[in-house]
Amino acid sequence: MVNKKIPTTSGYSKQERDRLVEENVHLVKIIAYQVAVNLPPHIDVNDLMSSGTIGLLEAIDRFDKSKGVQFNTYASIRVRGAIMDELRSMDWMTRSMRDKSNQLERAYDQVERETGRPAELDEVADVLEMSTDDVNTILSEVCSLSVLSFEDMGLKQYDDGMNILECIKDPNAKDPLLVAKVNELKRKVAEVIETLPAKEKIIISLYYFDELTLKEIGKVLDITESRVCQLHSQTMHRLKVRLKKYASI
Repeated sequence: MVNKKIPTTSGYSKQERDRLVEENVHLVKIIAYQVAVNLPPHIDVNDLMSSGTIGLLEAIDRFDKSKGVQFNTYASIRVRGAIMDELRSMDWMTRSMRDKSNQLERAYDQVERETGRPAELDEVADVLEMSTDDVNTILSEVCSLSVLSFEDMGLKQYDDGMNILECIKDPNAKDPLLVAKVNELKRKVAEVIETLPAKEKIIISLYYFDELTLKEIGKVLDITESRVCQLHSQTMHRLKVRLKKYASI
């Protein structure tokens, strides 16, 4: 594989780059362990940390400090994205896990089309002809698959390797139509999140914005880590169904 040159906008000196790496390398470990906690044991967290470190370096090279965005916020997004890209490239998910995730997604879609509101667990269980305990077991099993990306919503990366996040931070990007679509998607994501049950909204906020682990979220909400995992998985399946509908419009 030929490595493509990373376009830089930051203008940092080597000393500044080294300082940023030292100050933010802890983000790589935190995010890698957040992602790894529900992965199969054969996935080495050190591999995820290596990919996350590359994401951190790319964040430093691509960061535009004139945009008024906190670097650690931008870096967290890039690090998580690099780790998820590594997982996707591994194709580590078994066919069985993919099938279970797809079954859940179709069940949530069916219930929400019929009721016009967020699907309840027992309703999903009825569609799948399972007990609620069995559905919760599946939600736990596919928890680590519950990832949303802009690419899943029909937005692709540029051929030259520019990440879609570049379009979010730079309104003067080469493709204004893509920027407009990303901004509209961000609005739609926020709109859909507002329709989630209160506990699911809190979990999304604590996990993706405050970057707490599932165990830490469980302590905040006074529920088990396993239950947090199930709720997170349930929430991601809800979001996938609704956002895929939007992407097809």
